[in-house]
Amino acid sequence: MDEAQIAAIRTRLEAMLAALDQDDVRGAEGQRIVSLDQASVGRLSRMDALQGQAMAKATQARRETNRKRIAAAFARIDEGEFGYCTECGEEIAANRLDLDPTVPTCIACAQGHTRRDRP
Repeated sequence: MDEAQIAAIRTRLEAMLAALDQDDVRGAEGQRIVSLDQASVGRLSRMDALQGQAMAKATQARRETNRKRIAAAFARIDEGEFGYCTECGEEIAANRLDLDPTVPTCIACAQGHTRRDRP
């Protein structure tokens, strides 16, 4: 990849990180503590709130995973390894990186992981 492509990827990764930060602000409301007082909140409403809280926590965990993937992509850029598979060292297809610039592996290695994970 040339320097212009790397700069464009870096800008895209920065935008992805900024979007995650904005999502954190919006998601904080869903993670607040659910009241135990059933007199003020009905049982079903409380169950809905607990379910919403669990979903918000799961979403936060996905955002943290995405942050780690973005940080790893920045590290690969800084090390001059971006665009190369971390498993086999081959170049990752440009269209794969266009879809997700955080992918660390080429499609062949990714498919190999999927096959090994299946029973």
